[in-house]
Parts: sequence; structure tokens; C-alpha cells
Amino acid sequence: MTPEAQFEILQRGTEDILPHGELLERLKLAEREKRPLRVKQGFDPTAPDIHLGHSVGLRKLRQFQQLGHQVVLILGDYTGMVGDPSGLSKTRPQLTPEQVEKNATTYLDQFHRVLERDPKPPMRPVEIRRNGEWFAGMRFMDVMKLASHYTVARMLERDDFSKRFEARQPISIHELFYPLMQGYDSVAIRADIELGATEQKFNLIVGRAFQELHGQLPQVVMTLPVLPGLDGVQRMSKSLGNYIGVTDAPGEMFGKVMSLPDHVMTDYWRLVADASAEELAAVERALADSNANPMEIKKRLGERIVTLYHGTEAAKRARADFDTQFSRREVPEDVEEYGWPAVEQALGHSASATIVEHLVGSGIAGSKSIARRLIEQGAVTIDGAKISDFALAPARGKAFVLRAGRKLKRFKP
Repeated sequence: MTPEAQFEILQRGTEDILPHGELLERLKLAEREKRPLRVKQGFDPTAPDIHLGHSVGLRKLRQFQQLGHQVVLILGDYTGMVGDPSGLSKTRPQLTPEQVEKNATTYLDQFHRVLERDPKPPMRPVEIRRNGEWFAGMRFMDVMKLASHYTVARMLERDDFSKRFEARQPISIHELFYPLMQGYDSVAIRADIELGATEQKFNLIVGRAFQELHGQLPQVVMTLPVLPGLDGVQRMSKSLGNYIGVTDAPGEMFGKVMSLPDHVMTDYWRLVADASAEELAAVERALADSNANPMEIKKRLGERIVTLYHGTEAAKRARADFDTQFSRREVPEDVEEYGWPAVEQALGHSASATIVEHLVGSGIAGSKSIARRLIEQGAVTIDGAKISDFALAPARGKAFVLRAGRKLKRFKP
């Protein structure tokens, strides 16, 4: 495939490609030199699982892999212990080496739910590197030399650091090392291209500067959009409870997709569903058509995403189960029950409880804030009737079925 054709594929769905025009030039260089480009993305194992938000970058890496380039995944066992401050308003808790290693074990398997584990030519196996390979052996003098290449003033150009500095919020010295460490990763593996989310742009540009200092051709920077979570507002995050895990069961994955607000469907088709340009255009036309049914488009999206991670048959079963249990308002006979003691525990006393306490007490929502978000999204029903009032207090002596998206529980007085 020509460099121009590759560029057309790779530039889709990106936010920025810096410097402008450099990606096409690098693809032409690879063709002249008859070598694959080394395409890097780093992942810090700060939690045991990855979700669809992580898959935005992984799916772009898969495109590079399919085009015959060398994907290099950096498993940040050392940067993970520092904690990426990008986009944060406070210091991230530091993890122990044991926590990082435990999380890394599951990451390695989950990466290959998107990337090919045993590809056939021209695709190449993924190169997985831990940045402890180069950081563990550094002497303190090496660390000082690394730090000497960047000034505090340059660091405070970062939006998150500058906001915290102006607000007189603490910035730990070790946080300033994170961009330097991520930048040096690019030197260590001689990256041609680095991918990252939009808030990672500063770190990626540090990598270019360090490569120039070490006599390397500076990497091309590609930033990707941030995927909104199930609430349709905040970025997908396990800590916020608004995520779809790549290891979620097919039914759970499909149900979570069905709980998405309509306005984020285009983002999901574009970023995590492998939609072609033609298919995405068709989806956008359908969503703009007042006569079209958004629910049908969302079901197709759910089936597509489940297919990517569990296969076609599992996706068909998940959709059929959803239609049975939700579209037709049928309730399985073996639906799990909960009682007043669970609600009372969520409430803290024995007075009348609102729908918020029922969502928490039943286990459908992990916190009251998540429960309120589900109600705001219109995802909560009692016996099929949509609930929009936080203060609604269900009758204590009446049984009912409580639903939120895919999850349902029966209240037993």
C-alpha cells in the first residue's frame, strides 16, 4: 500500500498529528528505507483491567500493525509507580512494585484482545517492553543529567501543573519527573511515532526533544480523542464507575452500550467500533434523521462492540437476551432479590428511602452519585416506568423490579 493510502487510513479519528505533514513524510521514508516504522504507546498498569477508553489507542495501533509496522507497547512498571499527573488536579497515589506487577499480568493478556498475538506477514508481533529495563539501572547522576534538560518554567507550561500552581495546590517533585521518564522511553526504543490521548501532548513533545538531544530523528506525535464514559460527560474511568471493560461478559457489555446517551453514539462508532468512513457517514445521517430509531442504531453498536471482543455468536445472543428482558419488558424468573436491610444500610437509618438508596442498597449503583447519574440519564425504571425524581420513595411494603441499564434486581419487602 502506498504511503498516501496508509496516511488516509491512519489520520482518521485523530485529534492532532505533529508536526503537520510529518506523518506522511515518515511513511515515505519507511518505504524508501524498506523498514517498518516503530510505533509506540505507553500504558501504566495502575488498575487490574483495561476498558474501551484504553482501546482507542490500541485500535489505532492495530491499524499500524495491519499495515506492517512495528507496534511497541511500553508497560510502565516504573512510570506506573510515579503516577501520570496528566489531566489531574491532585497528586495521584503511588503504587507499590507488587501492585504494579499484579496489574501488569492482566494487561498483557488484555492488550491482545485488540492487537494480533500471532499475526501473519506482513503483520508483525507486538514488541512489549517494560521501562524498568532502562530506569532500574540508572544511577542518581544519570537522573540528574536527565532532569537538567528541562526547566521548571517549561514544566509549568503544562495546563494541569499551571492550574495547580496558581491554585496553590501541592505539586510533588516526583510528578515533574513523569514527562521526563515518558520522553526518555522514546529514546530507549527509538520511536518513530508515539500515540497518546489529548492531555498527553506535552509528554509526547518531551519525547521529541529528548530524541533530538540523543541524535535521533524526533518522533511524530499523534493524539487521540478521549472517550466519554457511560454518563456521556466525563472520560471513561474505572474510578468513576462509567466504564465498559474489555473483559466484561457479552450481556453486560451489550447492556452498558444500550445505557449510553444518544449524543455519544457517533464517538463510539468512530473510536471503538472499527467503523469505516462510509459506515460512520451512514450512522451520522441516520442519527440526524428524525424518522430513524436511535435505539436500533445503538443495538447495532452494541452488537458490533461485543463481536470485537467475544465473537459474532456471543453478540447475537447478547442482543437477543436484551430484547427478551428489556425491549419486551420480560423479567427472568431467577432475577436476584434484595430486601429492606440492604436499603437501610445504604440509608444509614430506618426512615423512608428514596430511589437513590434503593439503587445503592441493591448493588446496582456503587455510590449515591452514580445512582443520581443513572437517574439523570433516564436509565432507571421501576416495573418498566422511567424514574426521573431523585426524591421518589418507593412503598416499603410493595414488591417491584428495579432496573438501570442492563442491571435489574427485585425488591422483596
